[in-house]
Amino acid sequence: MKVGHRQTPYTVPNPGTNQTPSNKRGFFIATCSLAKHQQTYGYNVALMTRVASVLLPILRRLSDGRFHSGQDLADRYGLSRASVCNALAMAQEMGIRVHAVQGRGYRLADPVEWLDADVVAGMLGALTHRYHLQVVDVVDSTNVALMREAMAGAPSGSVLCAEHQLQGKGRRGRAWRSVLGGSLTFSVLWRFERGIQEISGLSLAVGLAVARAVNRFSAHQVSLKWPNDLLLDYRKLAGILVEVQGDLHGPSFAVVGVGLNVNLAPAYRDEIDQAVVDLAEMGVRTGRNQLLAACLEELDQVVSVLREQGFAALREDWMRLDAYANRRVKLSMPDGQSLTGHAQGIDETGGFVLRDERGNRRVYSGGEIRLRPLSEAA
Repeated sequence: MKVGHRQTPYTVPNPGTNQTPSNKRGFFIATCSLAKHQQTYGYNVALMTRVASVLLPILRRLSDGRFHSGQDLADRYGLSRASVCNALAMAQEMGIRVHAVQGRGYRLADPVEWLDADVVAGMLGALTHRYHLQVVDVVDSTNVALMREAMAGAPSGSVLCAEHQLQGKGRRGRAWRSVLGGSLTFSVLWRFERGIQEISGLSLAVGLAVARAVNRFSAHQVSLKWPNDLLLDYRKLAGILVEVQGDLHGPSFAVVGVGLNVNLAPAYRDEIDQAVVDLAEMGVRTGRNQLLAACLEELDQVVSVLREQGFAALREDWMRLDAYANRRVKLSMPDGQSLTGHAQGIDETGGFVLRDERGNRRVYSGGEIRLRPLSEAA
């Protein structure tokens, strides 16, 4: 654990008791494994949430392009100057570059467009009524939080978008790394009445919608990897996580999480265990609010088609963006076995079609199957 300034000594283990006796709020910076942190102290990363609750307002203040003195920031937010300094040090660790000039103060080195629910709603126009949009500064995971809201009765079309996730979720139990101000991470809740079979192909439909949204602004067309990744030159631009609850033939709901790389700091790229790309590298300068609005517009369209006609009506559009069409690939199965052959697109339900080494065509489905080009399989 790396520890920075703290205002007065206090102990950590008891949630809700970390109070400083002075009239200024203070905190210390800790960077550690969040999973280990939660096991050790037995609470839901409350410290990190507390720091982020102070950090985001400061960063928004610095987004106006002007210098702000440490004392002015401390007075405005009820902090000590040392706490302001520590907050901005944490911002640097999270990928936000801050200019500090003696005698002038602080400002952001690069402009950041912060998410704004009202701005997104204005861009959605007539579609605004279809969504219930909420933007928060920090959350454990947008999918986890929206799943809780779904269980409590949140309506279909609920959207939760976060500036920062403490424990972002990816497929197959992996973590999803996002960058403060440099990622677009959101989740959408849809409810269905005709059972889980109505959701067949949902992750592919969502991938198609996000690809369409990105391709509106990009000179480099992104492609799709079955079942739910967006690629450019076989580097990952975005990922999708679908979590479903309900009855096979009755009411059900799906929470769909989307993570899109907008502008990744180099340090974050180094921590990701696969080749990645971001919109900045692609030359896309569109703001995150507009990107979110475009994604929600395209999602509304594809989910409407999915409800009314099923995934078969979207199949050809998906295949036109298929990154691995006719390529030799390897499928890694949940039981540890692997299969090789040529990718032959998808069927009407969204299942992956493989022509094996004997020329037989087989269809595979399931979220735990891993697809790789044969050249990457090793």
